[in-house]
Amino acid sequence: MAVRENLIKLCEKISNGHYKIDENCAEYKVFEKWLTDDQIAVMMGMELMQPTTAEIVAETTGIPEDKVLAVMRELGDIGVLAKVEKFGMEIYMLLVYAPGILEFLLCNEKFCKEHPEIPYEFSRHATDSMKDYSYRVPMGAGIMRVIPVEKAIPAQTQQVDMEKLSTYIEANDGHLSVLPCQCRRVRRFMNEGAGDLEAGMCLYLGIAADMFNSNGRGKKVTKEEAYAMLQHCEEIGAVHQIMTLQDGSTSGICNCMPGTCLALGVTQYFNTPNMSRSNYVAEINAENCTACGQCVEVCPNNAVRLGQKICSKTPIVHKPSDLPDDHEWGPERWNPDYRDNRKNVVETGTSPCKTSCPAHIAVQGYIRLAAQGKYLEALELIKKENPFPAICGRICPHACESECTRGEFDAPIAIDEIKKFIADKELYAETRFIPKKLHDYGKPIAIIGSGPAGLSCAYFLAADGYKVTVFEKQPKPGGMMMFGIPSFRLEKNVVEAEIEVLRQMGVQFRCGVEVGKDITLDDLRKQGFEAFYIAIGAQGGRKLGVEGENGKGVITGIDFLRDVNLGRGSKLSGNVVVIGGGNVAIDVARTAVREGAATTSMYCLESTKEMPALPEEVEEANSEGIAINNGWGPKRIILENGRVVGVEFKKCVSVFEDGRFAPKYDENTTITIPADYVLLSIGQSIEWGGLLEGSKIELGRGSTAKADSLTYQTAQPDVFVGGDVYTGPKFAIDAIAAGKEGAISIHRYVWEGQSLTIGRNRRIFKSLDKDNLDKEAIIAGFDNTPRQRVGHDISKTKTFSDDRVTFSEEQLKKETARCLGCGASIVDQNRCLGCGICTTRCKFDAIHITKKFNVSSINFFEREEAFEKYAEERRRNIAIRSASEGIVK
Repeated sequence: MAVRENLIKLCEKISNGHYKIDENCAEYKVFEKWLTDDQIAVMMGMELMQPTTAEIVAETTGIPEDKVLAVMRELGDIGVLAKVEKFGMEIYMLLVYAPGILEFLLCNEKFCKEHPEIPYEFSRHATDSMKDYSYRVPMGAGIMRVIPVEKAIPAQTQQVDMEKLSTYIEANDGHLSVLPCQCRRVRRFMNEGAGDLEAGMCLYLGIAADMFNSNGRGKKVTKEEAYAMLQHCEEIGAVHQIMTLQDGSTSGICNCMPGTCLALGVTQYFNTPNMSRSNYVAEINAENCTACGQCVEVCPNNAVRLGQKICSKTPIVHKPSDLPDDHEWGPERWNPDYRDNRKNVVETGTSPCKTSCPAHIAVQGYIRLAAQGKYLEALELIKKENPFPAICGRICPHACESECTRGEFDAPIAIDEIKKFIADKELYAETRFIPKKLHDYGKPIAIIGSGPAGLSCAYFLAADGYKVTVFEKQPKPGGMMMFGIPSFRLEKNVVEAEIEVLRQMGVQFRCGVEVGKDITLDDLRKQGFEAFYIAIGAQGGRKLGVEGENGKGVITGIDFLRDVNLGRGSKLSGNVVVIGGGNVAIDVARTAVREGAATTSMYCLESTKEMPALPEEVEEANSEGIAINNGWGPKRIILENGRVVGVEFKKCVSVFEDGRFAPKYDENTTITIPADYVLLSIGQSIEWGGLLEGSKIELGRGSTAKADSLTYQTAQPDVFVGGDVYTGPKFAIDAIAAGKEGAISIHRYVWEGQSLTIGRNRRIFKSLDKDNLDKEAIIAGFDNTPRQRVGHDISKTKTFSDDRVTFSEEQLKKETARCLGCGASIVDQNRCLGCGICTTRCKFDAIHITKKFNVSSINFFEREEAFEKYAEERRRNIAIRSASEGIVK
């Protein structure tokens, strides 16, 4: 297509010298295919950002007034010109590119569908067009500017009306309009959405609001509705920004998400905070901070990250980011992958408890809240990552405790017991935490399997207002938590109490329904379900592959536990041999004791140190008289008349080779153990049944479903998997973490134009260096209180009731006081935009914004002078810094 010189001139006029214009730039391409010569002629006859009429433009251009008016009306309808009717006159204004023409065009969804180059070129405008521009922009001259959460502005700060959202709302009372977010719309058109949906996110003011209300693209709202909208946006983590063409007034308040907003995107892409920042910066009171990470998750410029505050031998210095203010700026300083490479933690690491937890729960945070007696707030904080804390408080392998820094000195914090105390509030209807629904997405989603992964996915989807139905083939929901764990470890009223929360959130349960047998995935699709999360667990037992394993009296441990939990277990007698050395094997052995075994003994390949069972589980087994025999593997099961009478074991000389399971035996060293029953607990298998028939889902090692490791999406696009069916048998907390990720993926999948990966938190955490701890300094302020011990109710010993006693409040206070408080958030003030969203998340009064600058927004037509002044300041600052660095060297 030949270059249109008249269009080049128009683009130069609209850009007002800010961008380099040629036939390949976004500003030209956005018009090239559809803007007519007549339309260009009319626009060339208008002054930029000046209200005018058809009569005035007709006089300027010599084009007949009726033709000018027709063209203006057409351009106003498309979205190129702003239009308002006043005093019986039609008044039009030629806008700049952004904020202006590009946003107004995006408000016309029908036109953008006809011309998909519009959203594409808008995106290019925010990248290609800004590479020679963004670093030259002084503070206050960006196309958009962050404005703080009003309640975050310190009361003692000099109150400037233009820094308060309420100023703009009150000044435009009666002239307010809510529209979809144009940036989110761009991302959707480009299939690059980050899960942030566009409806009702932008608030237009004044004549812009009047225009959109009149042309039907906006929804008129009252100021009360506008305030409620802004409150909602703060609750979901959106950042307020205003359009900055004129100081002291604005035509719009945008509510932006960092993975979506194109204006914030310029700041993040080019590492140029001046493009966006307010006059405020965040500051952290490290003493109050617990490194819970809530502020980190919402920070729009990744300025807040988790670090440590515990004493170190080598001082930890956090160097603020370089800025264009005093550095040369080029591509080596850009961050084009900003949507995917956000960091949660500074390079030196943070609290090991949060790092080691598969769900990355804010352990230090809920311990502090519990210490303050704020139990429901502590429960709320836990449930941001783990919907089932009462369950996990009883069965979690607590990697957080294994890595706890306190364990370097005496004994780790009894984290699970603290969590259990907090989470026991879930057992009572009046003290349960039910999350507030921030969305009402409404789409029907099917969860297949009601174990920890499935229920976790259901919880997080329900919290976003999805219509969730859980299908479970057993008579009750709960999966392995209900049927695979004995009651003396996890009483069923605990499981039922936490499932009741899901019911109160609107989750529907269809029990006694096996998908793949009673109903198929295609049947459910026909019923309207838009996505599926398969989390049926590894519900089958494994056989040994040895002689005699099919004899009468040989039972898989999983089947044994399920039958007992369902109340259909047969009583045992005589000598019971349990083969296996994990936590499940110990559950099986302890259950056998309660089911009438005269003697119960365990045999496993591993040595005492290698046994996968947790030390406390081994201790419980020993206390019940269960003999654990290490270093033996089954050679054959001895049968008489088809029934087991004994087991022959061979000596296991090694279990692992180069970290891999590769047992080796001394075949000549054997023992024979009499047995009336043999319970096999050597692993679990996945029983798919007919569930996958007709689907594209592929299976891998151990019959696990193949899926993307980040999104959990299978080869069947509408089917996601999680928990044991993906990873193989692991712990409940691993499945819970996977359930949340599955919910994130499903949310993105069911909406048009959303990417499953872009802008997604990769959940990468790094623990602090324990070798660098200044132990002498830490011990100097040490609380020497010993770790609190769990009590036992002897009346429940060897019954199916849990004999472990929850901490008393006194024990809780003592144990929470032992926490060393390793972590704290760290703010890079050179990156901070001063939005104040972080302050809305903090439960510890640890983060605030303070006024650092006093820069007004710069009027559009005064910006060239401001650019020149800033350029001179930069040259001077760069020279000073370079000279000072030379002296230091």
